[in-house]
Amino acid sequence: MLDKFQAIVIGGGPGGYVCAIRLAQLGLKTACIESRGSLGGTCLNVGCIPSKSLLNLSDEFHKVQHLSNKGIEIGEVKLNLAKMMQSKDKAVTVLTKGVEFLLKKNKVTYFKGIGSFKSKNEISIKDEKDNETLIFGDKIVIATGSVPVSLPGIEFDEKTIVSSTGVLKLDQVPKKMVVVGGGYIGLEMGSVWSRLGTEVEVVEFLDHITPGMDKEISSEFMKVLKKQGIKFYMQHKVEKIKKDKSEAIVSTKDMNGTSKDFKTDVVLISVGRKPNTKGLDLEKVGVELDDKKRVKTNKSFQTNLDNVYAIGDVITGPMLAHKAEDEGVAVAEIIAGQSGHVNYDTIPGVIYTSPEVACIGKTEEQLKEKNIKYKIGKFSFMANSRAKAIDDVEGFVKILADEKTDKVLGAHLIGPHAGELIAEIGIAMEFGASSEDIARTCHAHPTFSEAVKEAALSVDKRAIHS
Repeated sequence: MLDKFQAIVIGGGPGGYVCAIRLAQLGLKTACIESRGSLGGTCLNVGCIPSKSLLNLSDEFHKVQHLSNKGIEIGEVKLNLAKMMQSKDKAVTVLTKGVEFLLKKNKVTYFKGIGSFKSKNEISIKDEKDNETLIFGDKIVIATGSVPVSLPGIEFDEKTIVSSTGVLKLDQVPKKMVVVGGGYIGLEMGSVWSRLGTEVEVVEFLDHITPGMDKEISSEFMKVLKKQGIKFYMQHKVEKIKKDKSEAIVSTKDMNGTSKDFKTDVVLISVGRKPNTKGLDLEKVGVELDDKKRVKTNKSFQTNLDNVYAIGDVITGPMLAHKAEDEGVAVAEIIAGQSGHVNYDTIPGVIYTSPEVACIGKTEEQLKEKNIKYKIGKFSFMANSRAKAIDDVEGFVKILADEKTDKVLGAHLIGPHAGELIAEIGIAMEFGASSEDIARTCHAHPTFSEAVKEAALSVDKRAIHS
Protein backbone atom coordinates (compact mmCIF):
# COMPACT_ATOMS: atom_id res chain seq x y z
CA MET A 1 0.00 0.00 0.00
CA LEU A 2 1.33 3.42 -1.00
CA ASP A 3 1.39 6.27 1.49
CA LYS A 4 -1.52 8.49 0.42
CA PHE A 5 -1.58 12.28 0.65
CA GLN A 6 -4.15 14.87 -0.29
CA ALA A 7 -1.34 17.07 -1.60
CA ILE A 8 2.32 16.52 -2.53
CA VAL A 9 4.71 19.42 -3.10
CA ILE A 10 7.85 18.63 -5.11
CA GLY A 11 10.48 21.14 -4.00
CA GLY A 12 11.30 22.57 -0.58
CA GLY A 13 12.33 26.09 -1.56
CA PRO A 14 10.50 29.31 -0.61
CA GLY A 15 7.57 28.47 -2.87
CA GLY A 16 7.44 24.76 -2.01
CA TYR A 17 7.78 24.77 1.75
CA VAL A 18 5.42 27.77 2.14
CA CYS A 19 2.89 25.99 -0.07
CA ALA A 20 3.20 22.78 2.00
CA ILE A 21 2.74 24.67 5.28
CA ARG A 22 -0.33 26.53 3.98
CA LEU A 23 -1.86 23.28 2.66
CA ALA A 24 -1.36 21.69 6.10
CA GLN A 25 -2.86 24.75 7.81
CA LEU A 26 -5.93 24.31 5.61
CA GLY A 27 -6.34 20.73 6.84
CA LEU A 28 -4.84 18.72 3.97
CA LYS A 29 -2.56 15.75 4.60
CA THR A 30 0.59 17.05 2.90
CA ALA A 31 4.04 15.80 1.84
CA CYS A 32 7.02 17.91 0.78
CA ILE A 33 9.93 16.44 -1.21
CA GLU A 34 13.36 18.12 -1.39
CA SER A 35 16.41 16.74 -3.22
CA ARG A 36 19.07 19.04 -1.77
CA GLY A 37 19.26 17.42 1.67
CA SER A 38 18.31 20.68 3.35
CA LEU A 39 15.20 22.80 2.93
CA GLY A 40 15.01 26.39 1.67
CA GLY A 41 15.94 25.82 -1.97
CA THR A 42 18.39 27.97 -3.91
CA CYS A 43 17.34 31.09 -1.99
CA LEU A 44 18.26 29.86 1.46
CA ASN A 45 21.15 27.53 0.63
CA VAL A 46 23.05 29.13 -2.26
CA GLY A 47 21.21 32.35 -3.09
CA CYS A 48 19.40 35.12 -1.22
CA ILE A 49 20.49 34.32 2.32
CA PRO A 50 24.23 33.53 1.96
CA SER A 51 24.65 36.39 -0.53
CA LYS A 52 22.94 38.87 1.82
CA SER A 53 25.16 37.66 4.65
CA LEU A 54 28.28 38.35 2.56
CA LEU A 55 26.88 41.66 1.33
CA ASN A 56 26.37 42.77 4.92
CA LEU A 57 29.75 41.50 6.19
CA SER A 58 31.69 42.98 3.26
CA ASP A 59 29.88 46.31 3.75
CA GLU A 60 30.84 46.31 7.45
CA PHE A 61 34.44 45.52 6.51
CA HIS A 62 34.44 48.41 4.04
CA LYS A 63 32.85 50.86 6.50
CA VAL A 64 35.16 50.06 9.39
CA GLN A 65 38.16 50.90 7.16
CA HIS A 66 36.82 54.44 6.83
CA LEU A 67 35.69 55.11 10.40
CA SER A 68 38.67 57.38 11.05
CA ASN A 69 37.03 59.90 8.68
CA LYS A 70 34.22 60.13 11.26
CA GLY A 71 36.39 60.49 14.33
CA ILE A 72 36.63 56.83 15.34
CA GLU A 73 40.28 55.76 15.49
CA ILE A 74 41.00 52.02 15.33
CA GLY A 75 43.99 49.81 14.59
CA GLU A 76 44.78 47.93 11.44
CA VAL A 77 41.73 46.19 9.94
CA LYS A 78 42.32 42.67 8.67
CA LEU A 79 40.09 40.35 6.68
CA ASN A 80 39.64 36.76 7.85
CA LEU A 81 37.79 35.29 4.87
CA ALA A 82 37.46 31.82 6.41
CA LYS A 83 35.64 33.25 9.46
CA MET A 84 33.47 35.40 7.23
CA MET A 85 32.44 32.31 5.27
CA GLN A 86 31.76 30.45 8.53
CA SER A 87 29.45 33.26 9.63
CA LYS A 88 27.61 33.03 6.30
CA ASP A 89 27.30 29.23 6.59
CA LYS A 90 26.00 29.50 10.17
CA ALA A 91 23.17 31.79 9.03
CA VAL A 92 22.21 29.27 6.34
CA THR A 93 22.29 26.29 8.74
CA VAL A 94 20.15 28.02 11.37
CA LEU A 95 17.53 28.99 8.82
CA THR A 96 17.37 25.62 7.02
CA LYS A 97 16.90 23.87 10.37
CA GLY A 98 14.22 26.44 11.16
CA VAL A 99 12.29 25.54 8.01
CA GLU A 100 12.53 21.83 8.87
CA PHE A 101 11.06 22.64 12.30
CA LEU A 102 8.19 24.57 10.67
CA LEU A 103 7.27 21.57 8.50
CA LYS A 104 7.31 19.31 11.56
CA LYS A 105 5.27 21.82 13.58
CA ASN A 106 2.63 21.94 10.85
CA LYS A 107 2.62 18.12 10.48
CA VAL A 108 3.95 18.12 6.91
CA THR A 109 5.65 14.82 6.00
CA TYR A 110 9.16 15.66 4.73
CA PHE A 111 10.90 13.36 2.24
CA LYS A 112 14.60 13.80 1.37
CA GLY A 113 15.27 12.70 -2.19
CA ILE A 114 14.61 13.35 -5.87
CA GLY A 115 10.93 13.36 -6.77
CA SER A 116 9.64 12.35 -10.22
CA PHE A 117 6.33 11.39 -11.78
CA LYS A 118 5.41 7.70 -12.17
CA SER A 119 1.88 8.68 -13.12
CA LYS A 120 -0.22 11.82 -12.65
CA ASN A 121 -0.89 10.77 -9.04
CA GLU A 122 2.15 8.64 -8.19
CA ILE A 123 5.47 10.21 -7.22
CA SER A 124 8.75 8.30 -6.98
CA ILE A 125 11.31 9.51 -4.42
CA LYS A 126 14.90 8.29 -4.75
CA ASP A 127 17.29 8.95 -1.88
CA GLU A 128 21.08 9.39 -2.09
CA LYS A 129 21.54 5.57 -2.02
CA ASP A 130 19.06 5.20 -4.92
CA ASN A 131 16.43 3.59 -2.68
CA GLU A 132 12.95 4.26 -4.08
CA THR A 133 9.79 5.21 -2.20
CA LEU A 134 6.44 5.56 -3.98
CA ILE A 135 3.71 7.86 -2.68
CA PHE A 136 0.24 8.78 -3.96
CA GLY A 137 -1.19 12.30 -4.09
CA ASP A 138 -4.60 13.65 -5.04
CA LYS A 139 -3.00 16.98 -5.95
CA ILE A 140 0.63 17.56 -6.97
CA VAL A 141 2.44 20.94 -6.92
CA ILE A 142 5.68 21.36 -8.90
CA ALA A 143 7.93 23.87 -7.08
CA THR A 144 11.43 22.84 -8.17
CA GLY A 145 12.84 26.33 -8.79
CA SER A 146 15.60 27.24 -11.21
CA VAL A 147 19.31 26.72 -11.91
CA PRO A 148 22.02 29.08 -13.23
CA VAL A 149 22.50 29.36 -17.00
CA SER A 150 25.98 29.43 -18.55
CA LEU A 151 27.03 30.68 -21.98
CA PRO A 152 26.99 28.27 -24.95
CA GLY A 153 29.93 25.87 -24.82
CA ILE A 154 31.15 27.13 -21.42
CA GLU A 155 30.84 24.95 -18.33
CA PHE A 156 31.07 25.99 -14.68
CA ASP A 157 33.98 24.47 -12.76
CA GLU A 158 33.00 26.56 -9.68
CA LYS A 159 36.65 27.51 -9.13
CA THR A 160 37.78 29.66 -12.06
CA ILE A 161 34.51 29.85 -14.02
CA VAL A 162 31.83 30.18 -11.36
CA SER A 163 28.06 30.50 -11.12
CA SER A 164 26.14 32.33 -8.41
CA THR A 165 26.71 29.18 -6.32
CA GLY A 166 30.49 28.98 -6.68
CA VAL A 167 31.07 32.70 -6.14
CA LEU A 168 29.70 32.31 -2.60
CA LYS A 169 32.36 29.73 -1.73
CA LEU A 170 35.68 31.19 -2.92
CA ASP A 171 38.41 30.36 -0.39
CA GLN A 172 40.56 33.39 -1.15
CA VAL A 173 40.03 36.93 -2.39
CA PRO A 174 40.78 37.01 -6.14
CA LYS A 175 42.98 39.83 -7.42
CA LYS A 176 40.66 40.23 -10.37
CA MET A 177 37.11 39.12 -11.26
CA VAL A 178 35.19 39.51 -14.51
CA VAL A 179 31.41 39.48 -14.09
CA VAL A 180 29.56 38.48 -17.25
CA GLY A 181 26.11 40.06 -17.02
CA GLY A 182 24.93 43.30 -15.40
CA GLY A 183 21.86 41.99 -13.61
CA TYR A 184 20.92 41.74 -9.92
CA ILE A 185 23.07 38.74 -8.98
CA GLY A 186 26.21 39.74 -10.86
CA LEU A 187 26.22 43.26 -9.42
CA GLU A 188 25.54 42.08 -5.87
CA MET A 189 28.36 39.53 -5.93
CA GLY A 190 30.69 41.86 -7.80
CA SER A 191 30.01 44.41 -5.07
CA VAL A 192 30.90 41.89 -2.32
CA TRP A 193 34.29 40.99 -3.77
CA SER A 194 35.07 44.58 -4.77
CA ARG A 195 34.72 45.65 -1.11
CA LEU A 196 37.02 42.80 -0.04
CA GLY A 197 39.76 44.01 -2.39
CA THR A 198 39.09 42.42 -5.79
CA GLU A 199 39.36 44.46 -8.99
CA VAL A 200 35.94 43.88 -10.59
CA GLU A 201 35.07 44.39 -14.25
CA VAL A 202 31.51 43.90 -15.56
CA VAL A 203 30.94 42.85 -19.18
CA GLU A 204 27.37 43.44 -20.39
CA PHE A 205 25.83 42.81 -23.83
CA LEU A 206 23.24 45.61 -23.49
CA ASP A 207 23.88 49.37 -23.26
CA HIS A 208 22.60 49.50 -19.66
CA ILE A 209 22.71 47.43 -16.48
CA THR A 210 19.74 45.86 -14.60
CA PRO A 211 17.54 45.14 -17.66
CA GLY A 212 13.86 45.85 -17.05
CA MET A 213 14.52 48.39 -14.32
CA ASP A 214 13.58 52.07 -14.65
CA LYS A 215 16.32 53.56 -16.85
CA GLU A 216 16.91 56.62 -14.63
CA ILE A 217 17.56 54.40 -11.62
CA SER A 218 19.71 52.06 -13.71
CA SER A 219 21.85 54.99 -14.90
CA GLU A 220 22.26 56.38 -11.36
CA PHE A 221 23.09 52.90 -10.04
CA MET A 222 25.89 52.48 -12.57
CA LYS A 223 27.36 55.88 -11.63
CA VAL A 224 27.40 54.87 -7.95
CA LEU A 225 29.07 51.50 -8.67
CA LYS A 226 31.68 53.20 -10.86
CA LYS A 227 32.50 55.56 -7.97
CA GLN A 228 33.01 52.46 -5.83
CA GLY A 229 35.65 51.22 -8.28
CA ILE A 230 33.73 48.71 -10.41
CA LYS A 231 34.51 49.04 -14.14
CA PHE A 232 31.90 48.53 -16.85
CA TYR A 233 32.24 47.42 -20.46
CA MET A 234 28.83 47.84 -22.08
CA GLN A 235 27.67 46.37 -25.41
CA HIS A 236 30.39 43.72 -25.26
CA LYS A 237 29.56 40.17 -26.32
CA VAL A 238 31.56 37.30 -24.81
CA GLU A 239 32.91 35.16 -27.66
CA LYS A 240 34.78 32.57 -25.61
CA ILE A 241 36.44 31.93 -22.25
CA LYS A 242 39.75 30.08 -22.18
CA LYS A 243 41.23 28.70 -18.97
CA ASP A 244 45.00 28.97 -18.59
CA LYS A 245 46.36 27.25 -15.46
CA SER A 246 44.89 29.21 -12.54
CA GLU A 247 43.40 32.09 -14.55
CA ALA A 248 41.07 32.68 -17.47
CA ILE A 249 40.96 34.86 -20.58
CA VAL A 250 37.54 36.27 -21.49
CA SER A 251 37.43 37.21 -25.19
CA THR A 252 34.82 39.79 -26.20
CA LYS A 253 33.73 41.92 -29.15
CA ASP A 254 31.99 45.28 -28.93
CA MET A 255 29.23 46.53 -31.27
CA ASN A 256 31.85 47.78 -33.74
CA GLY A 257 33.48 44.36 -33.95
CA THR A 258 36.53 45.43 -31.94
CA SER A 259 38.00 42.58 -29.90
CA LYS A 260 39.03 42.92 -26.25
CA ASP A 261 40.46 40.26 -23.96
CA PHE A 262 40.16 40.29 -20.16
CA LYS A 263 42.70 38.29 -18.17
CA THR A 264 41.26 37.37 -14.78
CA ASP A 265 41.49 35.04 -11.79
CA VAL A 266 37.75 34.33 -11.60
CA VAL A 267 34.90 34.65 -14.10
CA LEU A 268 31.40 34.95 -12.65
CA ILE A 269 28.84 34.07 -15.30
CA SER A 270 25.59 35.72 -14.28
CA VAL A 271 23.43 35.77 -17.40
CA GLY A 272 20.23 34.38 -15.94
CA ARG A 273 18.56 31.23 -14.70
CA LYS A 274 16.40 28.51 -16.25
CA PRO A 275 13.53 26.39 -14.86
CA ASN A 276 14.70 23.28 -13.02
CA THR A 277 12.49 20.56 -14.52
CA LYS A 278 15.21 18.01 -15.27
CA GLY A 279 14.53 14.57 -13.79
CA LEU A 280 10.85 15.20 -13.02
CA ASP A 281 9.77 12.95 -15.93
CA LEU A 282 7.12 15.49 -16.94
CA GLU A 283 7.07 14.11 -20.48
CA LYS A 284 6.09 10.70 -19.10
CA VAL A 285 2.78 12.06 -17.80
CA GLY A 286 2.34 14.70 -20.50
CA VAL A 287 2.79 17.95 -18.55
CA GLU A 288 3.14 20.69 -21.18
CA LEU A 289 6.08 23.13 -21.28
CA ASP A 290 6.32 26.43 -23.16
CA ASP A 291 9.09 27.44 -25.61
CA LYS A 292 11.34 28.48 -22.70
CA LYS A 293 10.91 25.09 -20.99
CA ARG A 294 8.70 26.60 -18.29
CA VAL A 295 5.69 24.64 -17.07
CA LYS A 296 2.52 25.94 -18.73
CA THR A 297 -0.18 26.94 -16.26
CA ASN A 298 -3.51 28.77 -16.25
CA LYS A 299 -4.46 31.60 -13.88
CA SER A 300 -5.09 29.03 -11.13
CA PHE A 301 -1.52 27.64 -11.50
CA GLN A 302 -3.02 24.46 -12.98
CA THR A 303 -1.18 22.58 -15.72
CA ASN A 304 -2.88 20.71 -18.57
CA LEU A 305 -3.33 17.87 -16.05
CA ASP A 306 -6.25 18.76 -13.78
CA ASN A 307 -4.55 17.60 -10.56
CA VAL A 308 -1.04 18.96 -11.24
CA TYR A 309 -0.07 22.57 -10.44
CA ALA A 310 3.16 24.58 -10.68
CA ILE A 311 4.54 27.71 -9.00
CA GLY A 312 7.69 29.81 -8.67
CA ASP A 313 10.66 29.81 -11.01
CA VAL A 314 9.36 26.87 -13.09
CA ILE A 315 6.50 29.01 -14.44
CA THR A 316 6.36 32.42 -16.11
CA GLY A 317 7.15 35.63 -14.19
CA PRO A 318 10.06 37.08 -12.22
CA MET A 319 12.34 34.53 -10.57
CA LEU A 320 11.99 35.91 -7.05
CA ALA A 321 11.61 34.03 -3.77
CA HIS A 322 8.76 36.25 -2.54
CA LYS A 323 6.85 35.80 -5.81
CA ALA A 324 7.14 32.02 -5.33
CA GLU A 325 5.98 32.30 -1.70
CA ASP A 326 2.87 34.26 -2.67
CA GLU A 327 2.11 31.74 -5.41
CA GLY A 328 2.62 28.91 -2.91
CA VAL A 329 -0.02 30.37 -0.59
CA ALA A 330 -2.37 31.13 -3.51
CA VAL A 331 -2.23 27.63 -5.02
CA ALA A 332 -2.69 26.01 -1.59
CA GLU A 333 -5.84 28.06 -1.06
CA ILE A 334 -7.11 27.21 -4.55
CA ILE A 335 -6.52 23.48 -3.93
CA ALA A 336 -8.45 23.82 -0.63
CA GLY A 337 -11.41 25.37 -2.47
CA GLN A 338 -10.68 28.98 -1.62
CA SER A 339 -9.84 31.82 -4.03
CA GLY A 340 -6.07 32.34 -3.85
CA HIS A 341 -4.68 35.30 -5.78
CA VAL A 342 -1.36 37.01 -6.54
CA ASN A 343 -1.17 40.68 -7.58
CA TYR A 344 1.75 40.72 -10.00
CA ASP A 345 1.62 44.52 -10.24
CA THR A 346 2.84 44.87 -6.65
CA ILE A 347 5.78 42.45 -6.52
CA PRO A 348 8.87 44.40 -5.44
CA GLY A 349 12.41 43.79 -6.62
CA VAL A 350 15.46 44.66 -4.51
CA ILE A 351 19.21 44.76 -5.19
CA TYR A 352 21.10 44.53 -1.88
CA THR A 353 24.18 46.53 -2.79
CA SER A 354 25.20 49.66 -0.93
CA PRO A 355 23.19 51.77 -1.58
CA GLU A 356 20.24 49.42 -2.08
CA VAL A 357 18.03 49.60 -5.15
CA ALA A 358 14.31 48.77 -5.07
CA CYS A 359 11.43 48.93 -7.51
CA ILE A 360 7.72 48.12 -7.67
CA GLY A 361 5.05 48.55 -10.32
CA LYS A 362 5.56 50.20 -13.69
CA THR A 363 8.69 51.95 -14.98
CA GLU A 364 8.60 55.19 -16.97
CA GLU A 365 9.48 53.21 -20.09
CA GLN A 366 6.52 50.84 -19.60
CA LEU A 367 4.09 53.71 -19.02
CA LYS A 368 5.29 55.49 -22.17
CA GLU A 369 4.97 52.28 -24.17
CA LYS A 370 1.33 51.92 -23.04
CA ASN A 371 0.59 55.63 -23.61
CA ILE A 372 -0.39 56.11 -19.96
CA LYS A 373 -0.05 59.73 -18.86
CA TYR A 374 1.74 60.08 -15.56
CA LYS A 375 3.28 62.51 -13.08
CA ILE A 376 6.68 62.13 -11.39
CA GLY A 377 7.62 62.94 -7.81
CA LYS A 378 11.30 62.77 -6.83
CA PHE A 379 13.19 63.46 -3.62
CA SER A 380 16.91 63.14 -2.99
CA PHE A 381 18.34 61.55 0.15
CA MET A 382 20.75 64.51 0.11
CA ALA A 383 17.86 66.54 1.60
CA ASN A 384 16.76 63.86 4.09
CA SER A 385 17.66 64.67 7.71
CA ARG A 386 18.40 61.08 8.80
CA ALA A 387 20.56 60.40 5.74
CA LYS A 388 22.48 63.63 6.31
CA ALA A 389 22.96 62.86 10.01
CA ILE A 390 24.68 59.54 9.27
CA ASP A 391 26.36 60.67 6.03
CA ASP A 392 24.53 58.18 3.79
CA VAL A 393 23.03 60.49 1.19
CA GLU A 394 23.43 58.81 -2.19
CA GLY A 395 20.27 58.23 -4.21
CA PHE A 396 16.65 59.30 -4.41
CA VAL A 397 13.02 58.17 -4.29
CA LYS A 398 10.93 58.37 -7.45
CA ILE A 399 7.15 57.89 -7.49
CA LEU A 400 5.05 57.59 -10.65
CA ALA A 401 1.35 58.43 -10.39
CA ASP A 402 -1.51 58.55 -12.88
CA GLU A 403 -1.88 62.08 -14.27
CA LYS A 404 -5.68 62.17 -13.78
CA THR A 405 -6.43 59.95 -10.80
CA ASP A 406 -3.13 60.35 -8.89
CA LYS A 407 -3.11 56.56 -8.29
CA VAL A 408 0.42 55.29 -7.61
CA LEU A 409 1.55 53.25 -10.63
CA GLY A 410 5.14 52.53 -9.64
CA ALA A 411 8.05 53.55 -7.45
CA HIS A 412 11.81 53.31 -7.91
CA LEU A 413 14.37 53.90 -5.17
CA ILE A 414 18.12 53.97 -4.85
CA GLY A 415 19.49 54.81 -1.43
CA PRO A 416 19.80 53.69 2.20
CA HIS A 417 17.34 50.95 3.23
CA ALA A 418 15.52 51.13 -0.12
CA GLY A 419 14.57 47.45 0.24
CA GLU A 420 12.63 48.24 3.43
CA LEU A 421 11.17 51.56 2.25
CA ILE A 422 9.58 49.93 -0.83
CA ALA A 423 7.17 48.00 1.44
CA GLU A 424 5.26 51.17 2.34
CA ILE A 425 4.66 51.86 -1.34
CA GLY A 426 3.68 48.23 -1.90
CA ILE A 427 0.94 48.48 0.73
CA ALA A 428 -0.22 51.78 -0.75
CA MET A 429 -0.44 50.26 -4.23
CA GLU A 430 -2.20 47.12 -2.94
CA PHE A 431 -4.94 49.36 -1.55
CA GLY A 432 -5.07 51.52 -4.69
CA ALA A 433 -3.72 54.59 -2.90
CA SER A 434 -2.92 57.93 -4.51
CA SER A 435 0.36 59.77 -4.03
CA GLU A 436 -1.60 62.25 -1.91
CA ASP A 437 -2.58 59.41 0.45
CA ILE A 438 1.12 58.78 1.10
CA ALA A 439 1.88 62.51 1.30
CA ARG A 440 -0.83 63.11 3.93
CA THR A 441 0.32 60.19 6.12
CA CYS A 442 2.42 61.37 9.07
CA HIS A 443 5.96 59.95 8.94
CA ALA A 444 8.26 59.94 11.98
CA HIS A 445 11.14 62.42 12.02
CA PRO A 446 13.98 61.92 11.44
CA THR A 447 13.60 58.78 9.31
CA PHE A 448 14.58 57.64 5.82
CA SER A 449 10.85 57.07 5.17
CA GLU A 450 10.35 60.85 5.10
CA ALA A 451 12.00 60.73 1.67
CA VAL A 452 9.04 58.62 0.46
CA LYS A 453 6.58 61.19 1.85
CA GLU A 454 8.51 64.06 0.22
CA ALA A 455 8.58 62.22 -3.14
CA ALA A 456 4.81 61.79 -2.85
CA LEU A 457 4.46 65.51 -2.11
CA SER A 458 6.69 66.21 -5.10
CA VAL A 459 4.21 64.47 -7.44
CA ASP A 460 1.99 67.51 -6.88
CA LYS A 461 5.03 69.85 -6.89
CA ARG A 462 4.69 70.63 -3.18
CA ALA A 463 7.71 68.99 -1.54
CA ILE A 464 8.69 70.93 1.60
CA HIS A 465 12.41 70.16 1.91
CA SER A 466 13.59 70.57 -1.69
